[in-house]
Amino acid sequence: MWVAAIQLNSTPDMERNLARTRALIQEAAGRGAQLIALPEHFAYLGPEDKNPPSAQPLDGPLVTEFRELARKLGVFLLLGSFPELTAPGALPFNTSLLLSPQGEILARYCKMHLFDVDLSKGPSYRESQVMQRGTELAVAPLPGSPFTAGLAICYDLRFPELFRALSAQGANLLLLPAAFTLATGRDHWQVLVRARAIENLAYVLAPAQWGQHSPGRRSFGRALIVDPWGLILAQAPDGEGVIYARLDHERLKRLRRELPCLHHRQLK
Repeated sequence: MWVAAIQLNSTPDMERNLARTRALIQEAAGRGAQLIALPEHFAYLGPEDKNPPSAQPLDGPLVTEFRELARKLGVFLLLGSFPELTAPGALPFNTSLLLSPQGEILARYCKMHLFDVDLSKGPSYRESQVMQRGTELAVAPLPGSPFTAGLAICYDLRFPELFRALSAQGANLLLLPAAFTLATGRDHWQVLVRARAIENLAYVLAPAQWGQHSPGRRSFGRALIVDPWGLILAQAPDGEGVIYARLDHERLKRLRRELPCLHHRQLK
């Protein structure tokens, strides 16, 4: 299976972000990608905003448009994340959706670990002031393929128990859309993504945000596709664009057979 991870520089200009997103999805589909993944907050990324224009329900125009695009192109499409409105007056969820080539919603994941952090050499973040926390895992087989996807978002990367739980439910492809901060990404992004792949003997597809989004908000970038041995199959340079890799299920099966650590776990 050929997959693509998109790297964006989303801003408070939602119209511009969506135009760029559509173009890169179409580029990836035209080059043969069967699964295309977008980063966290692909539609809008500005200051922490309680009422961003991207905040919509599942049946809103944002999801409806990309469900139709997935169907038109005949690809699996990961809507990295957007603020999902669920009830009047309630904070939105930071939600990731996995769409089928028929435009159906295969999986919905609401980010569990919210980014409330004070960086000594960077800005402070309070995601819990603008988002509510999810509570459920999201695992879904990809129809017509040997892969089962497990969904996570950005800061979730620092919690290996989440990825172990996804693996225990059958995930062998971990989808991790992100907007990792510049301050932490320089030292932690690559090593943590590779660690999650190695620990779970799974592929990791990690689309990313890059660059300056608004005053005080900047992302590291370097979108990654990593194999179950922790080898980097593709890494994005600075800037917007698409990276590609082929997922080899036979290699995954062989590695899990030769190194059966998932069966040797003692703490379950």
